Amino acid sequence: MILLIRSIAVSVVRLLEFLLLARAVLSWFPQSHGSKLSEFLYMVTEPLIMPFRNLLNRFDAIRMMPIDISFLCAFFALEIILGILLRAV
Repeated sequence: MILLIRSIAVSVVRLLEFLLLARAVLSWFPQSHGSKLSEFLYMVTEPLIMPFRNLLNRFDAIRMMPIDISFLCAFFALEIILGILLRAV
């Protein structure tokens, strides 16, 4: 039973990572903004990114950067969670 729960959790984390990457790739194409796919990706991934964005916006140096580091923080957090899940017995 525990292996089944762990397997489902690993699958969910990998799916979230894929959705984050899809959102990042779609952000490079301006014509995709406003599409159903980009709206779906934003709706699913924004709750993952927003806590990191709120935390990082407290620092002026990070807020002035031209790239969104909160996305990377969310992705790395998912990687850490995935690593913990894969090492759990």
